[in-house]
Amino acid sequence: MAEAVRTREEIEAEIEAARQRLAASVEGLINQVHPKAIVANTVSDARTFARGTFDQAKAQVVDDRGGLRTDRVVLLAAAAGGALAFVLILRSLLQGR
Repeated sequence: MAEAVRTREEIEAEIEAARQRLAASVEGLINQVHPKAIVANTVSDARTFARGTFDQAKAQVVDDRGGLRTDRVVLLAAAAGGALAFVLILRSLLQGR
């Protein structure tokens, strides 16, 4: 299969196009690894994670109509009370030594 003969101008245009693509890739890479961009991405990821976690927790204690699910609230309060009692008992035992 015979190769098509390219002119000098076509080769130069190809090289210039490749140079432009490379410059755009390098610029994009620089923007991604810039410290301010890293901070902004990290903050955005943290906000997204916190929002998702909050929504999941809220879904556990709020029903579809927006009212509290009292059974879940009572269960959470009992668990918190139990944890507090455990810490206080453990503290008193350790101080009694």
